[in-house]
Amino acid sequence: MRITVDEDKCCGAGQCVLLAPEVFDQRDDDGVVLLLDAAPPERLHATVREAADVCPAAAIELSE
Repeated sequence: MRITVDEDKCCGAGQCVLLAPEVFDQRDDDGVVLLLDAAPPERLHATVREAADVCPAAAIELSE
């Protein structure tokens, strides 16, 4: 799995951080997503998919 994020789309809701803190974080100044791991281990794939699904701005893209 490869993850990309579109910082311009991100609205700072933080759902991704709550679901997968090993993979996502937020900038302190504006809450925009920070990608910590663009290729997370398989044990996190289901959680990352959920984070992408619940992102209100559709800022997280996944590829296999």
